[in-house]
This record gives sequence, structure tokens and C-alpha cells, in this order.
Amino acid sequence: MAGPVGRRGTNASQSIRGSRIAVAIVIGVLLGCIFAVLYPHGLFSDISNPTSHFRSRRLSKSNPKIESTSCESPEEVSKLKSEMTDLSNKNDELKKQVRDLTVKLQASEQKNGQSDSDQQIVPVSTPPKPGPFGTVKGTTINPTILPDPTINPRLAKILEKLTTQKEVIVALANSNVKSMLEVSVSSIKKAGIPNYLVVALDDGIVDFCKENDVAFYKRDPDEGIDSVAKSGGNHAVSGLKFRILREFLQLGYSVLLSDVDIVYIQNPFNFIYRDADVESMSDGHDNFTAYGYNDVFDEPSMGWARYAHTMRIWVYNSGFFYLRPTIPAIELLDRVAERLSKPPPAWDQAVFNEELFFPSHPGYVGLYASKRTMDRYMFMNSKVMFKEVRKDENLKKLKPVIVHVNYHPDKLPRMKAVFEFYFNGKQDALEPFPDGSDW
Repeated sequence: MAGPVGRRGTNASQSIRGSRIAVAIVIGVLLGCIFAVLYPHGLFSDISNPTSHFRSRRLSKSNPKIESTSCESPEEVSKLKSEMTDLSNKNDELKKQVRDLTVKLQASEQKNGQSDSDQQIVPVSTPPKPGPFGTVKGTTINPTILPDPTINPRLAKILEKLTTQKEVIVALANSNVKSMLEVSVSSIKKAGIPNYLVVALDDGIVDFCKENDVAFYKRDPDEGIDSVAKSGGNHAVSGLKFRILREFLQLGYSVLLSDVDIVYIQNPFNFIYRDADVESMSDGHDNFTAYGYNDVFDEPSMGWARYAHTMRIWVYNSGFFYLRPTIPAIELLDRVAERLSKPPPAWDQAVFNEELFFPSHPGYVGLYASKRTMDRYMFMNSKVMFKEVRKDENLKKLKPVIVHVNYHPDKLPRMKAVFEFYFNGKQDALEPFPDGSDW
């Protein structure tokens, strides 16, 4: 009998213990619900994140301010608006001062000869956002420099009287090329071009310009330049222009450099795009050679890879090109002049094109100048004229801007023939000449 009684006692104690556990669970759940209602962000949230406590206090304090603002009088509102206007004006004035100081800093850097690429970069305040596919276009138009009239006050006065458009045709000449200069000047007058200036390299050209009412400029004595200027031939004189033109650009003028073996039929400034640092006529004789083409090089020993594609373009003519007064244009002049001043001797046109087209590569930093090739029929070289145009009845009706007799050594008679053909209507004036030269 003892066994059953012991089992009942044990069951009773287990029942009481289970009831206590159940009660504890219920109490725990109830307490959890109470704390959840009273402390929705947790019991210790104010300790672990004190900003929440102060945030609520700030919000409670800010409400009266909002209410008070909405209840301010019209006089107070007007006063606040006036203060905002004054602050805005002061901000605009400060921005203007920053812009002015930036311009002065850039001018000072240029004057001091700082040429590192980092110093030539003009910071853009707001980075551009590209548009949809197919709509993004880059720009070739670099900003012009800040003119410096102190570079050459005498030349500045001459240019100021000669042109109001800050553009000028410049031709260098000594007495060795006087006869060609006469024809070129005659065409300038026939075409009605007012802003034409001769850089007289000797007294003979000074006298010619005075006698023919041609604007001229004679440089101050310079032994390094004068020795070539007085006795040099066409190519030697041509190399001097890269030093002389620099002052024109520094004065803020765009320059159309012209050799003297050029006949003008129209005013070239009516056909200049002005969207690049350099615009030049081409020595090319068709669209491929003038504007560029894909030239395939064949090397049969390479088998499957025997064909290599290359890009080719015929050179720009360094006897007729337009420069805007920009840092890259001035750098071009400096680079060419420096190379021509050192051995070995080099042809200025070859150096001119190498500096324009050779890209940066290991050991060499290229020139970052934008370029435009002039229309080959408007700015015509003598190969195009004598091999193509004069033989085509339709092309003979074209009226080019210039004809540059650069491909032929018998320059003077061909210049006179071009003048007769276009100005005096002599239709057979171009016929006596061969396509090329006799030697």
C-alpha cells in the first residue's frame, strides 16, 4: 500500500511545480507587454542612444519657433527679406572677386612662363553631365588668352588702327621676294581685304610698302633674326615667322599667316570657322590626301596578319594657316621655333606638322591643340589648280578664296597667270604651264 501513496505525493509535487512555471511564464509575458507599451524603443534606448532623447526635446522646443515664425508681423518678414537680399548681393560680389582674382592669377602664370600642363588647366566649377547616347559632343574651342599690350606697345598701336575685329593677315617679306609680294598685294587690294600687314624684314620692303600704301611693321633690331631676314631665301624666311607671330597672339589677335606666293581672290575671313586652335590649308590633292584616309600596308610574310591598317594625311602647309590666340597655339609656335633654332637643320613645314600630329607617347608629350583642315577647293594649292581645276570646265567656274603656288618653283609667272585668269577673265592664262615643273 505504501507504493501508491508515495506515487500520489510525487505527482502532487510535480503538479505544483508545473503550475508555478506556468504562472511565471504568464507573469513574464504580461510584464513584456507592459514594457512594450511603456518603452516602445526599449528600456535602455535612452542610455545606448542619447541623441534620441535630445532629439525629442529639440523637436518639442522647435515647435514653438515654427508657430512664432508663422505669427511674425509683416514688418519682421520684410526685414528678414531685406537681410536675405543683402546677403545675396554680398555673395555675388564675393563670387565676382574670386573670378577676377582667378583671371589675374592665370595672367600672372602665363607672364611668368609657367608651362606645366597642370597650371594650364582651367578648373570647371560644375562637372558636365553627359546626355543621351548619340547626343554628346566634345569641344575644340579653347579659351583665348588675356591680351598683354605691354609685350609690344608699338605693334599694338599698329594693329589697333588696322583692324577692329582682332584678326589680321600677316606676311613676312624681304627684298628677295619683292616681285611676288607685288602680285600678292595687288590681289589683296582687288579682293578688298583691309586687314593685311607686311612684316618688313629690310628697308627695301619698307620703301615698297610706303610707295604702295600697304600697312607694314618693321621689328626692332635683333641680330639672331636680322641675319636671316635680310639675306635668307624663301624657306629660311619662312622659318622666322614662328618667333615673330608669337607677339601677335600675345596681344590677343588671331593671325592668318600668309606666304607671299599666294594670290587672293576672296576675303579669307569670310570662310574661316574659328572653332580650332589651328586652321590650315592642305598640301593634299584630293579628298583622301587632304582630309585623311585608311592606308593598308601589306606584309605577305606575316601570313594571316599580312594587312596592317594605317592612318595617313598629307601635311598642312606652313605657308598659310590661321591661329587663334590660345595657349596651345602659342605653344605650337614655341615648339617649332625651338626645334628650328637647334641642329640638325630642319624644314619648318616638316617640324610644324610633326608638332601638330605626333601624339604623346613614352618619353614625349605631344601638343594638345585642336585642328581643322581648310576646304581644298577654297584654299587651293597649285597642284590642285594645274593638275585638276584648269582641266575641268565645271571646276574652272569655281571662285576659290586663294591659290597658293606652293608646288611649283616658277612661282612668279604662275601667280601672274592665276591673277589674269580670275581678275581679268583671261581664260587661256593657265594653259602654257605643265602640270609639274621642268626639273
